[in-house]
Amino acid sequence: MLKAAPFVTLALMLGPVIAGLAGTLLPAAGFVPPLGGMTLSLAPLAALLAQPGLSTSVLLSLFTGLAATLGAFTIVMLFTAAFEGTRMFRGVRMLLSPLLSVPHAAAAFGLAFLIAPSGWAMRLVSPWATGMTRPPDVLILGDPLGLAMTFGLMAKEIPFLFLMVLAALPQTKSLAARRVATGLGYAPVAGWLKVVLPRVYPQIRLPVFAVIAYATSVVDVALILGPTTPAPLAVRLVSWMNDPDLSLRFMASAGALLQLGLSLGAIGLWIAGEKLAITVGRRWIAGGGRRVGDRWVALAAGAAMTLLVGALMLGLCVLCLWSFAGPWRFPDALPATLSFDTWIRHLGATSHAVGVTLAIALPVTAIATVLALACLEGETRKGRALRHRTLPLLYVPLIVPQIAFLFGLQILFLICGLHDTLVAVALAHLVFVLPYVFLALSDPWRAMDPRYGHVATALGAAPDRVFWQVRLPLALRATATAAALGIAVSVAQYLPTLLIGGGRFASVTTEAVALAAGGNRRLVAIYALLQMALPFLAFALAALAPAVAFRARRDLQPSI
Repeated sequence: MLKAAPFVTLALMLGPVIAGLAGTLLPAAGFVPPLGGMTLSLAPLAALLAQPGLSTSVLLSLFTGLAATLGAFTIVMLFTAAFEGTRMFRGVRMLLSPLLSVPHAAAAFGLAFLIAPSGWAMRLVSPWATGMTRPPDVLILGDPLGLAMTFGLMAKEIPFLFLMVLAALPQTKSLAARRVATGLGYAPVAGWLKVVLPRVYPQIRLPVFAVIAYATSVVDVALILGPTTPAPLAVRLVSWMNDPDLSLRFMASAGALLQLGLSLGAIGLWIAGEKLAITVGRRWIAGGGRRVGDRWVALAAGAAMTLLVGALMLGLCVLCLWSFAGPWRFPDALPATLSFDTWIRHLGATSHAVGVTLAIALPVTAIATVLALACLEGETRKGRALRHRTLPLLYVPLIVPQIAFLFGLQILFLICGLHDTLVAVALAHLVFVLPYVFLALSDPWRAMDPRYGHVATALGAAPDRVFWQVRLPLALRATATAAALGIAVSVAQYLPTLLIGGGRFASVTTEAVALAAGGNRRLVAIYALLQMALPFLAFALAALAPAVAFRARRDLQPSI
């Protein structure tokens, strides 16, 4: 079991990606016999290139993805450089950790309800400051440049990149390096950028690539905040794939390959920017400058972080208000009444959506957690880690755009007779849950003091008994947290549930995004809150797990 675990894990992560890419390539070349494509042809590519507004969709996806990534990366780096070790830094750390579990769609709905012309932000300053008694006639959501979408992506990716930086800082001995730089006369920000950043960035490079791949191919956030005339490329691909005209699937597959090339091209542009930054950075470091306007950098970074995190939190607050709101006319800052009427009226539909979501998330997370534990226990018994060989492979499902291989996977499941089944949807979710669970669990597991296991072995305990009675209890908190993260990732999956499930499985995420085009803000808010509530509940149970497990052994405390 332990020997096979790494191979099974990699097969479940990489197998669907490889098979899905193959299943996308053949329809893109016009060959899918069940759909009437009997010969190889360039007709799907020609049909794709003839689509109106295609170049605009491509450029829009490229701009929003790179701009959101660059903005989030810059804010996180400058904020860390200016405030690491301060009370503000610790406060932001406490706030961003729970925000990471908020699904992208829920965060996007919150921001939409906040920044829309009739949103809560405009209500709070009207009419006493603006003089407006009606919403302004301006295009904020769905603007042609995708600025609202970029803002939403940036706000949601900041918690992820910030926590990646936090995980990398202890390995770089950042505080000690910063003290040395300060002793040599460097101001805090300049010293951090010159001494710590070159050590931190290589460790977060793959997560940055994952952010680029996601931001350039996102669908749910684009449907909520993005433009529609034309829409980003990924949104148009989903529309073609779900069209009743099955011949459009050939063109959609060609478009999926274009999306893959777009995301890889965006990563290539980022790598080119890295090389330029290295060249300029070396000259700057060698120049000996000891200040970079620290006060202004700290002010700008602090303001940007406060704005984005504050907007995210206010958006979540306004979701709560809308879910209980009675009549709420503009420009009232608060609804006239609060009630549970909408919750009660839609209790049946929401309960069904929650049930479907948990029916997928719980078994998928359980499988992912068992496989991760098996891989890590195998590493421990062998006495060597597979980290350097497996780490790039773990990021493959996160770097390859979902839409690039889910189309092909959908066709393969269709041929195998698994299409529109819960098993197929669970397998698709597992591709994305496994990497997050393993990455969340690997560092705490490897940091565990091996002497506990050595002592148990010396006392005659078998390897299996050492695992169940020593290592697993010590790693209970980390295991529970990794499982909670797996549930959060599964709950947030939109495309795998929609495409592989064929629209037959109404999860809270698919229902929330489907309601985005409607005008019922109260119902949208309820589904968005359910999206947030499930991960929050999972993390709350993970936090309570050690206390419950060790209630009869209060002298035994888990080390991680």
